[in-house]
Amino acid sequence: MSGSGRYRGQPVSTGISTGEIYQGDPPTAEFTAESAAGPLAGAPAGNGHRMAAEEAVRAAFAAVARDRAALAAELRARRQEEQAAIVDIAALIAADPVLVTAAVDAVRAGASGADAIRQAGEAQAALLAALPDPDLAQRAGDVRQVAKAASDCLTGSTAGPPPAGKFILIRREVEAADLIRLADTGLAGAVSIGGGASSHAAIIARGLGLPMLAGADPAVLGAATGQHAILDATAGELITDPTEPEIAAAAQAAAVAGTVAVARTAAAAGQPDELAAGEVKTADGQPVTLLCNVASAAETRLGLSGGAAGVGLLRTEIAFTTAADWPSLDDHLAQLTPILGLLAGRPAVVRLLDFSGDKVPPFLASRGRQGLDALLDDQRALRAQLTGILRAGRGTQVSVLVPMVRSLAEVAAVRAALAEAAAAEGIAAPKLGIMVEVAATAANAAAFAQVADFFSIGTNDLSSDVLGLDRAGQAATPAVTADPRVLALVRDVARAAMAAGIPVSVCGDAAADPLVLPLLLGVGITSLSVGAARVPGIARQIADTDTTTARAQANEVTGLWPPACAQPSADRTTPPRPAPRSRDTARAASVTRRTRSSRFSSASSRSAAPTTPIAPATVPSRATMGAAIPASPTVASWSSTA
Repeated sequence: MSGSGRYRGQPVSTGISTGEIYQGDPPTAEFTAESAAGPLAGAPAGNGHRMAAEEAVRAAFAAVARDRAALAAELRARRQEEQAAIVDIAALIAADPVLVTAAVDAVRAGASGADAIRQAGEAQAALLAALPDPDLAQRAGDVRQVAKAASDCLTGSTAGPPPAGKFILIRREVEAADLIRLADTGLAGAVSIGGGASSHAAIIARGLGLPMLAGADPAVLGAATGQHAILDATAGELITDPTEPEIAAAAQAAAVAGTVAVARTAAAAGQPDELAAGEVKTADGQPVTLLCNVASAAETRLGLSGGAAGVGLLRTEIAFTTAADWPSLDDHLAQLTPILGLLAGRPAVVRLLDFSGDKVPPFLASRGRQGLDALLDDQRALRAQLTGILRAGRGTQVSVLVPMVRSLAEVAAVRAALAEAAAAEGIAAPKLGIMVEVAATAANAAAFAQVADFFSIGTNDLSSDVLGLDRAGQAATPAVTADPRVLALVRDVARAAMAAGIPVSVCGDAAADPLVLPLLLGVGITSLSVGAARVPGIARQIADTDTTTARAQANEVTGLWPPACAQPSADRTTPPRPAPRSRDTARAASVTRRTRSSRFSSASSRSAAPTTPIAPATVPSRATMGAAIPASPTVASWSSTA
């Protein structure tokens, strides 16, 4: 197909780019017995051919497993642990005897090799897709990707080489490995028919600052390789053969975001952070600390090159999602040293392991306790991580962050372990902060401010908890933090921190939302931590924001929700989040209960009932709120939260 066209999709990594279309799937996009005919494909033509086909199927899966394992090893050699962990999952799937045996059995039943792989892949993917746990359900896409790769290997089908200049990758299932391999060859963006906001490919795209759409219109597979296109992953649209005015508008928008690309290039080349902006100030001269969220050295270099003052959230669990046991001290040092080594003299907020959602490693998958509960249950594991943070963080302004805090006793337990680890190292204990991402914890912020050295507000979970939303659902976008119920609670947390004399930062996705950012500044937030690729753009928006105006806007929004309305009881605990039904941009909510450890049973109790919204789901009309809040494409999400 050729000619002008517009194709919609879900934005999973925002931005705008231009380039030529590159269809990354082989010419034969569908698995069929006919396309799989031939000896290597295992055409069912007698026992001899069938036995050869069985071996060919096994060899195809083994080749994919070796290829993905080799890529993971290469990434680890470059100290890109997060990307390596994601690619490792594909290697494990390709080596899964359940999948391979099912394909071999299908050959024995008379199917051709490629058709057998298709049947086995689809059968296993269907089982995963039907699971109520959305984290596992989205692994169906990973299985299909591996099956497609094995079939291509079997039949010798390959896509042609990408265009020489900038190009936009289109595939039925864009893989994380695709983005990693093509990142340095002109890749300007990606469009996937499958996948979602929390797919591994989407995570990598956001880390690289690449625009990407998922769940795209399948008709886009008909766009011809070589066609010029505009990928607007903010509006959620791919435009092929655009008009001259569209090209001009896209070029202007891309130029505005050009600093990110320059920063990425400088970071990849290991250049010093020449783009570092130093202290960021608002239009009326108010200082704002701008930090970045990272899980790898590559992201850290990108964030620093873009002007980040340091790291406001270092996610430590990503590198260990395939671990067979709790990480050892050496494991933690291997992960943390490359990252913290880049942060000499800079802030480095290291979050403790948060094994929840789709970040649960095999050794915890069958247990009932995950996340902070599991870590507190194993004091040796906690001690190993704290010691690793202290050793790797020497020379930095390191601090420790506790995820998903629900009780004062949890903070006390971590502080005691941190003090012991620091004493053993012969150094003073660093500051200990908590994630404020549970409604009852936020409502009781004054009490938590007495036991924490700083707050970091996780707006993704907090907004979902306050509004009673499925955190992984499409309605739970960063923009819902602008809901008056959520914003009022963020304001109250900031006030509690100020009254106690402790710092407070926002590290959730709302900090990078163009609608919510001014409102956060308006309620008194002066420290933000955002995705590494978003730093330059957020710095510019901060510089364009007048805090007096922002404060007036925030007051209008929070004024729409009277303080006298229902609040969650400040009993120092809150029930666990409800299990999600789909996935969100950051991390999926855990589907297992976060039941508290018995060591804390005397401090408080926890209900097993689903989390109750902060108040009945009745909000002011969208028109009323629109009068107080600047226009934004993301405001549409409010209509689905009422």
